[in-house]
Amino acid sequence: MKKNGIKKRFTFEHKNEPLLPRNLFVKRMFNHLLIGIFTILFSLLIGILGYHYIEGIGWVDSLLNASMILGGMGPVNELHTDSGKIFASMYALFSGIIFLVTVGIIIAPAVHRFLHHLHIDEKDGN
Repeated sequence: MKKNGIKKRFTFEHKNEPLLPRNLFVKRMFNHLLIGIFTILFSLLIGILGYHYIEGIGWVDSLLNASMILGGMGPVNELHTDSGKIFASMYALFSGIIFLVTVGIIIAPAVHRFLHHLHIDEKDGN
């Protein structure tokens, strides 16, 4: 079965297939890093828009609050509305999950390569 461009780009090789060459592995790591950065920027945008439109905080302070929550530090400005507090609560929970997902996206190729290498050693021993 022939794989199309996107599926081929983000599909890992099977344990019975040879280890990916180093230059393609570096390219795969770079692609996953870009996806991780895009995920963080998109999540930051959600926070900025939420703080600005729901709580009524200025753009720069919205960026600061969203960055601090997304980075796990906590909000900077005091929240005055109930809707702003509910948004901040949901955004904080969302940010915790996004942090874990992004780390997984970024390290997945390295973990896969390590595990794939272990299977190659196992196959060579038989």
